[in-house]
Amino acid sequence: MAGIIAIANQKGGVGKTATTANLGTALARLGHRILIVDMDPQGNLTASFGVQDRVEQTIGKALLDPKIGLPVVCVRDGLDGCLDLVPEHGATLAETESSLSNKLGREFRLRELLATVADRYRLVLIDTPPSLGLLTINSLVAASRVIVPTEARFFSLQGLQGLEATIDGVRYYNPTLEILGILLSKLDRRLKEEQTVANYLREQYGDRVFATEVGTNSKILEAASAGQAVNDIPGGGRAAELYSQLAEEVLARG
Repeated sequence: MAGIIAIANQKGGVGKTATTANLGTALARLGHRILIVDMDPQGNLTASFGVQDRVEQTIGKALLDPKIGLPVVCVRDGLDGCLDLVPEHGATLAETESSLSNKLGREFRLRELLATVADRYRLVLIDTPPSLGLLTINSLVAASRVIVPTEARFFSLQGLQGLEATIDGVRYYNPTLEILGILLSKLDRRLKEEQTVANYLREQYGDRVFATEVGTNSKILEAASAGQAVNDIPGGGRAAELYSQLAEEVLARG
């Protein structure tokens, strides 16, 4: 079965979707078959590949009715590998989260769906919402590891600490869940606060912080808006190279 990685942080705006999209693309370009899963009700991961008009079924519907099966859309082919997406569109997940609350096995719905396809992929990456609700719990129960994107700002440390507490609680359902790495995202080392927090994180968490740092880069936002990978955007080569470096680190950590 593939390794399943949740990209999680309870704080919004830290780069979870950009990390999922561009890390997934980088891994596919290294020759791997990769599945990315849009578990955010906003559907930004699906929109960032421009496939929302091709969506017939969504992950929200499948979570409520497993007989539907896991919907999968190919978003990148013709690479050395392949990148597939489990889409969300039309805010079905917002309705799903409230409806799941009285369902049996509600915490395990995503794990069971992914088990039906995971052996086809080298890695599965799950983009999670900026909350610690049932959708995030499903993602963490399904995953074996967690990547935590975080800004290097003092208030972002609270989000990281809150996620650590949630991971400890989720181990009741998923005892082997661990943090694969912490990613310094949207980093601007010209700012003293960000230098200080980045150094603190490296001192506090050691090699759990990825060596790769993703700095502020308008090309990452431009790519998402255009429904393209960052390496397809003119001038996006530097950002694409950073995600390639991150992909190598992720593979090396297993």
